[in-house]
This record gives sequence, C-alpha cells and structure tokens, in this order.
Amino acid sequence: MSAVAGHPTERETFYFGACAGGVWKTTSGGAYWENISDGYFKTSAVGAIAVATSDPNVIYVGTGESNIRSNVSHGDGVYKSTDGGRTWRNMGLADTRYISDIQIHPANADIVFVGALGHAWGRNEERGVYRSLDGGVTWEKVLYKSDRAGVADLSMDPSNPRVIFATIWQAQRYPHALISGGEDSGLWRSLDGGDTWEDITRNPGLPGGIWGRCGVAVSPAKPGRVWALIEAEDGGLYRSEDYGNTWQKVNDDRELRRRPWYYMRVFADPSDADTVWVLNLQAWKSTDGGKTFFAVPTPHGDNHDLWIDPNDSNRMIEGNDGGACVTFDGGRTWSSILNQPTAQFYHVITDDQVPYNVYGSQQDNWAMRVPSIGFEGAITWANYVEPGGGESGYIAISPKPPHRVFGGGIGTGAGHGRLIAWNPETGQKRNVTVWPEVHGFGAGAESLKYRFQWTFPVHFSHHDPNVLYICSNHVHRSTDEGSSWETISPDLTRNDPEKLRPSGGPITDDNSGAEIYCTIFAFAESPHEPGVLWAGSDDGLIHLSRDGGQTWQNVTPPDLPEWALISIIEPSPHDPATVYVAATCYKLNDYAPYLYKTNDYGATWTRITNGIPETEYTRVIREDPERRGLLFCGTETGIYISFDDGVNWQRFETNLPVTPIHDFVIKGSDLVVATHGRSFWILDDITPLRQVEAGIEAKDVHLFQPRPTTRFRVYGRAYTRDAGTVNYKMAGPVTVAYVPVETPMGTSVEKFLDAGQNPPDGVIVHYWLKDTPEEEVTLTFLDAEGNVIRSFSSKSETPPRVPVNPGANRFVWNLRGEKATPLDEPVSRDRAAQMAEEGVAPKVLPGEYQVRLQVGDTVLTQSFRVEPDPRLPVTLEELKEQFELKCAIRDRLSEVHEAVNQIGRIRKQVEEWEDRARRVGKEAAIAEAAAQLKDKLGAVERTLIQVDANKPKPGLTRLKEKLTTLSGMIDESDDAPTQGAREVYALLAAQVEAERANLDRIIREDLAGFNRLLQENDIAPVVA
Repeated sequence: MSAVAGHPTERETFYFGACAGGVWKTTSGGAYWENISDGYFKTSAVGAIAVATSDPNVIYVGTGESNIRSNVSHGDGVYKSTDGGRTWRNMGLADTRYISDIQIHPANADIVFVGALGHAWGRNEERGVYRSLDGGVTWEKVLYKSDRAGVADLSMDPSNPRVIFATIWQAQRYPHALISGGEDSGLWRSLDGGDTWEDITRNPGLPGGIWGRCGVAVSPAKPGRVWALIEAEDGGLYRSEDYGNTWQKVNDDRELRRRPWYYMRVFADPSDADTVWVLNLQAWKSTDGGKTFFAVPTPHGDNHDLWIDPNDSNRMIEGNDGGACVTFDGGRTWSSILNQPTAQFYHVITDDQVPYNVYGSQQDNWAMRVPSIGFEGAITWANYVEPGGGESGYIAISPKPPHRVFGGGIGTGAGHGRLIAWNPETGQKRNVTVWPEVHGFGAGAESLKYRFQWTFPVHFSHHDPNVLYICSNHVHRSTDEGSSWETISPDLTRNDPEKLRPSGGPITDDNSGAEIYCTIFAFAESPHEPGVLWAGSDDGLIHLSRDGGQTWQNVTPPDLPEWALISIIEPSPHDPATVYVAATCYKLNDYAPYLYKTNDYGATWTRITNGIPETEYTRVIREDPERRGLLFCGTETGIYISFDDGVNWQRFETNLPVTPIHDFVIKGSDLVVATHGRSFWILDDITPLRQVEAGIEAKDVHLFQPRPTTRFRVYGRAYTRDAGTVNYKMAGPVTVAYVPVETPMGTSVEKFLDAGQNPPDGVIVHYWLKDTPEEEVTLTFLDAEGNVIRSFSSKSETPPRVPVNPGANRFVWNLRGEKATPLDEPVSRDRAAQMAEEGVAPKVLPGEYQVRLQVGDTVLTQSFRVEPDPRLPVTLEELKEQFELKCAIRDRLSEVHEAVNQIGRIRKQVEEWEDRARRVGKEAAIAEAAAQLKDKLGAVERTLIQVDANKPKPGLTRLKEKLTTLSGMIDESDDAPTQGAREVYALLAAQVEAERANLDRIIREDLAGFNRLLQENDIAPVVA
C-alpha cells in the first residue's frame, strides 16, 4: 500500500490507496474494506491520499505510485471527492504521472498542495509543488527545480500552515537501472504558504555532497521542530529546532535508510515531540527524540506510509507491501491484511484438474495456488496453497505425476535466477537454480554468469513432458526436472556493457535482481511443431529456432523501437507459422502500444494496434484456441478485444476494474486474468465472444448457444441476506463476510469482502436484445425430446426473472426442475426452511437439453449439454435413482401442499359463512357443525404440516417437513439413495396417501353434510 489516511472524527473510518488497485475505505476499523474508486478513476495506482481536517467529506487522491519500482504503475493526476468517497472528479495534473504527497490546509479544504515526482522513466516539466486555492479547479506550480527532479515528500505545520517543507528528489528509472540522487536533490522551505521557497539543503548541520531521496516531517507537538531523513554519503536522521535554520544529526543507523529510493519516510507524533516513526523494511519508532529506535512489528514488511490521528496517537493506519492495517493501541496490535484483494500477479497458469486451479507469483508475497471453484460456497484462505516459487516469476507445472510445480523466485530467497521445484505430494521445495552463485546487492549484471530477469520465463514443452525450459540471456533446457541443465542458445540479447553496470545511483548500490537487463523476457515453444522455439528479449530482439535450439535466427520486426521490451510471445493455436507479440516501450518514456503479428515465422511482421489509444501500452496478447482471430490484449488499464485478427480493437467493457493486466490464459471457455493490483479475475464464459458474428447488433433478438455445463455440487451455509449490512456464512471451516447484491434476474448474490467469488452455479444463457421489448420474454428449458422442464418470464412477480435490458443479457439456470406446488400461506418465514424448500426441486441429469427464448412472435432455440462431475465415481444409473426419488418426493410434497391449500380454502369459506350466519341470526344452526368440520380439517392439516412452526413449542415434525428434509438429505451428494432413504420415503408416501384419502372422505361426507345444512338455512354451499 502506497498511501493511507484516516477520518479525523469517525474513529472506524480509514482509507488506503493501493499501488495499482485504486482507493479503498473501511468504516469498521479495518475489519472489512470496499473499493470506492471503481467507475471513476481512469488509472489505478495511488501515490497519496489526504482527508481535509476542516471538512472530512473532502478527499484528495494523487495517482501514480512514487516508490518507483521496476513494475511501477503511473497515474493520471489528482482526483477529488466532496462526499466522503462516494463520487470522484479528476482535477487535472495528468502529466505529473507520479504523485508523492498531498497536504491540505487545516482550516480551508480548498487550499491544497500536491507534491509531484513527475515521470519515472524520463524527463518532463510537470513536476514539483503545485498549489490550488480553489479546491483543485486551477493549479499553480509554486516550486520547480528541474525536468529531472520532482517532489518526494511534503510536510505542513498544522499549527502554522504557512510553513511548508518539500524534498526534491532527482531520480530516474531506466530499463537497466534506477539512479537515485543528483545535484538537483535537496530540501526546500516556504514560510508564506507557498508563495516563495528557499533552498535550505546547505543549511548548517545538514550533510554535504550529493543527496538522494529524503523524507521530512514537521512536529505538530513542538513548534520549530522538524525531522529530515536524508539519503546521502553522510546521511541519516536529522532534527531541527528552528524550522530548518540549523540541524543536527541524531541517528545514522543504516536500518533506517535501507534501499532509500523505496522508503525514506519519517512521521512525527502529533502529541509527543520526542516520538518519531521511520518506515523501512521494518517500522521503527523512537521515543527519545530519534536517538534510539526499536522495531514495531507489523503484519508485513516493507512499510511505506503512516497516518496518526492528530488527537489520539494510539489510533493509526499503516501501509506496507502486504496491505493496510489499523491500530487503536499504538501499534501493539493491528487489523488483518488478509481482506484486501490487491495482489499484484506477474503471470498466470492453470492446471488440468477439474475444476482447474489458478497459479501465480505475487509481488512482495509468495506464489499462490487457488481453485477456480470453492465447493463450500466461496474461495477462502483455507483453499490457498503456496506452490513453491516466490514473488516474481513464471510458474510451470510438470505434465507428469506428481506434477511438480516450478516457480521463479528472485527476491524471495537466495540465488540469482532462483527456481524452486515444489512437490505437491510431500510439500518439499527443491532449489534447482541453474547457477546458484550469489553476488549480493553491490554487484551489477556484468558480474553474473547468466542474467536472469525478475520474471524470467519457465515453460514445459508441449511435446515432451520431460523437457523444461527456462531463460536467462540464454535458453536453458532440463530433462531431469532441474537436476541438470544444458544451455541451448547463445546470448540472445544485445549484451550492451553500458547497461550491465550496478544499479542504485551515486550514493547507494541497489541490485535486487529487478534491474538485471539484457535478458530473455519472453519465451514460447510452438504447440504444433517440436523444436520450434521463440525467444524475446527485454532489449528489443526476437529470435527463432526451428531445430530445437541448435541454430537461432534474428526475426525482430524492423519497425520495433530498438530497446523495446518483448513482453509476451504467443504462437497461434491454429497455425504453426503465425505468432503474436506484445511489446512495451514505457520504460523509454514511450507509452504507445506495440502489437505485432507474423504469418510466416517472422519473415515479415504487421503492427496491429488500430483502436488501442496511443497511451495504452500493451503487456500481453493471446489468441482464443477455439475461434481463430479472436484476440485479447492486456494493457496498463484493462483489456482490449479484436474479432478480426488484430485489424481492429475495442475496449472490452466488463466489471473488471481498471488495473494493470500483466497476463491471462484461456482455460476452456474461461478467461483467467492476472492483474497487477486487483488479484486474479475470471471471466466465466467467453462462449458468446466465440459466436459473435458481423451484424449481430442489428438483430432484434439473438440467442447464443450455451457452453457445456459441468454438474458440480456447491455447498453453502448462508442463512441471512440482509441488504445494507455485512452478512456472514460458513465456507467449510472458515467464516466469510459478504453483502448481498441484486442481479438483473432479481436474485441475490453474495459479494464477498474477504473471500473469492465462485462462478455462476448452473447453465449460463446469453442473449441479445436490440431494445427492451414491451411484450413478455420467456426462457424455457427443455429436454432433448422437447419436454418442458422449467420456464421463466420477464413478467414474473418473483425472481428469478428474465432480464430484458438493451444489449447483452445473461440468465443463470440452476439446473433444477419445477419446485413443489407452493403453499398459499407459507407456514415458516425462516431462511433455512425456505432454502430447504427451494432445494426440493430435482437437479436434471447429465445429458442433452435445449433452451428456448421467446420474444413476442420470435422463438429461438439452442441446444446444450449438462456433463457429469468427472471427479465422482457415481454412475448415470445411480444418479437416475436419486433423480427419480427426488421427483417422487417433490410430487408427494406437492400433494401435501395442495391438500393444505384446499383445507385453507374450505376453512376460509366456513368462517365466512359462520360470520354471515351470525349477521342474519342463524349462528346457532350452523356453529356446531362448522366447529366439527373445522376440527376434522385441522386434524388432517396438523398431520400434513407443522402449523405451530413459529411458536416456542412447535410440536412434532409433520409430513411436509419430513419430506422436505428427506429430499435435502438424499441431495447432499451425488449418489444413489440409501436403503434407509427409500424405506422412509415409502413410509411417508403411504402416510400422505392415507391423509389425502382422509381429506377426500371429509369433503365427501362431512363437507357435504355441512353444505346441506347451509342450504337448509338459505346459505350458499362451501366449494371444495
């Protein structure tokens, strides 16, 4: 998390900005978070958040993370909310790209200062300190040093907001290095609210020489006290007691300024002048004026931002590379970071299990494997497995049992080119690094035998399950799962010595592995032809081998910029000569898209970017394995789609939030997306995209053929669905939180706050409506012979209803047939009882089915398949036994309900006739007969249903409840019913038959006698 803030008076309300995941808000002290920027922000990286003390409804957000890692995401200026984050408006400064800090005048929310770092990858003018006096409507640049230096930190004296400090940082990212520090870095001060500024870098007591990144904090607790954390040869923590006129160094501990380009933040306690915090790999706190520090444990390392309540120093929110955490006891305890879906995944792969698992390595955390379906109703932390690997690399899964998982892990353990082989059966993690020699943070790429990029490629062969490829500046191959390696290529990069030197800048060396350059960044083996290998480098070269690596040919597109990064190479699944390439040049300060296609093994190339804006750089391209020419492209803000092999592109508008898209794969009919800021997302069904044809938008109605649907069984234990509040459910051993959200079908789905969402449970039917029809729209599901199973209408008073929105619509059928005849007056409103009754409808068997869409006189039909769960040993005959018993129970329950409804109608008429007789003075004549009739009807009713279900002493369970429960018990798994279930059903069915006969006798004899009495008293008879 790159930015945090708290509400000054609402103690449970806090905000955080993710480095590529937007703005989030909690009103529960960090128990749960919800995104509040989706739908408003055009970029997702957040560098600063400030809440106005004078009006907490006013919030300013500066976009673009200022901790400029090699994977850093840019922003598009400043956003402002005047309603506590419900809505947002962009206020300009788009070309600042990266904003480090925002300070708001404590008494006037319209006076705001923005610290802009500026472009990370090149020079630009829009950087420095900007001031607005009208709430961001207009901006004035009040401090500017140069086009190569911007603001790293701002601090305003809350007791005298005329006093403002700014640190200027000369820094630039290059593809091969980070340079932190230069002659333009320094410390500046304004004493007149930003009208004028003074460079105080050389004031007495401050270090000489070149400075790098600095943090600054004015003490709210002691006038004149200022803290400065300075990257310099003689750097450290400095303190001033006279607003920066003179300084003294109070601490030079290296732990306070490790990797200074990434940290260097200092925070003054608002109530105790001697308490100061410094954030670094650990969170450090001093209570003796900075002389000594002790580490305060936080839920995750790499700490970046801290907000301290001005009125209560125990109330804080802290941001680190694991998330945002809240404390109310000064840091002794913190809220969880496991409720913020802001993971930054580099790549994604799936296995071949059913349902499939999703794998990826996430920045600043470990690799992750999660299932695509959680059979307990949600995908929770109980489903998460760490499959070796680490934070940075590709993952590859061996096709051979035990299906070891090989994951790159630079940055998460020892070894340059670190590669871990995880055995899913034993949990052992074997280090199979090609060349396990360590050189340390001070060594550049020139010292390495092999240069492995942070996210070096790892792939198994499509043709030989024993062959594993990984790439440095060479291609390496293993046939024994990493025990030994052979190098099968020369250096396939430009190998420029000037770009292999140590990174960090003139003050601090910093060679974590992320800056290693002149490497192979993308690799692919042809799925059609053994021995056809493609390699793309991060310095702009593409090579092809057609003989298993013995010889290589440079096939780089001639118009590709010289130092472009080849991000993804995608061999077409349809044609061996066709390959697609996604490249980027944003690290050269060029944000244009670069997509290429060859149809002749790289002899010629065509650039295919029409329709993608010139500011949307392209990280990934994939072709659908089913429909040739259906392409997906991932950019820094979303996904684009092409239906014509890249000739034209359009933005793929879905509910996917704005966030960097680093990779995706197509698994079956799912698009599985690795975002670099919002975790994994899955588009559950791309079948309609495969069926889209020219002119479909001109049709009044179109029905797409549904994909085959596997008959999975998903359990759930949610008994409340109260809108407007947090609800809870058990998902296996884990309790998860959710809020109910209404769908276009009128049904309610669970939007989880701390768990992953399951795909729709059933057949997904997609259809197109040019306009909203006035007439009824129906969807009818039929078996292969055309027999109706279930029908749904757009005019239905109860959900699910058929959506009729203009454009694309979706309906999910839960595979269940008709429910039992409903009761006219339900006995119980209990949620559990309602769920049990809904489950009485039998789920259809595997087989062929049809769906029919009718709009007025237009009738369209498509066929589809329901497939068995391949994991289960159950036979179709056993499923038929279950289905038939479920149908029989449903039918008996319908008989019970129909009998109860009939009793209710008769009783109502009897009571009405009693009342009528009372009004005409004939009560005595029929009262006794009416009471006897009602008693007999009531006796049958009490046998059929539990009439006192809502009372403290409901009595014995009756036939309705017994049948409903039995139906649920035999439906707890996909198996043939037990002998006990069959015997109980036979017993209950006989009892239902007996009570039906009893009711028929009462109607035939007792009701007939009562009607004769009514006729004798000139009262119309009761109708049964």
